Amino acid sequence: MPITAQHVRDTVAAYLADHPEEKDALSAVGEVVEQAGDSVASRKEFRGHVTAGAALVRSDGRVLTIEHRALRKWLLPGGHVEDSDTTLREAALRELAEETGISSDQVEPASDAPLHIDVHSIPANDRKGEPEHLHFDFRFLFRTTADAVELQEEEVTNYSWQFADMLTAEPLRSRVMAAANRP
Repeated sequence: MPITAQHVRDTVAAYLADHPEEKDALSAVGEVVEQAGDSVASRKEFRGHVTAGAALVRSDGRVLTIEHRALRKWLLPGGHVEDSDTTLREAALRELAEETGISSDQVEPASDAPLHIDVHSIPANDRKGEPEHLHFDFRFLFRTTADAVELQEEEVTNYSWQFADMLTAEPLRSRVMAAANRP
């Protein structure tokens, strides 16, 4: 069963239990979920839709970043959810495997709840017929001992294992740094 509005609500609630100070920042997620219902998981929902990402940390404290071909930016692995995804964490694992070749049996989830939820605007893309819209990016923390990466070259041009302090977005940066320092 595809990701439902109720699953998104439950995941946001679990996140806000740990980060109640972000309630106002995530109000757009709740508004769109109420308006869109289960279509909040569809990339065709242009009020906004959920995406999922993976913060993958090695024991040496480095986090995996990828260079996204279309955006020409260094990002965490991640992307749109698919109908086959039943949870946002599962979607993050699938995207990680698709973009980097690192499979779910090579990683250990740190939690069922996201490490961070980011709300950001995506510019209009006339080529794809997409208006400007919001992404609600649910980022999950995973640990690994894997080193080998096999890039999905259609979407990813490069990868790097960076120290967590090289991430620029807060509070993601400080949360990944804290996690990287935990055994």
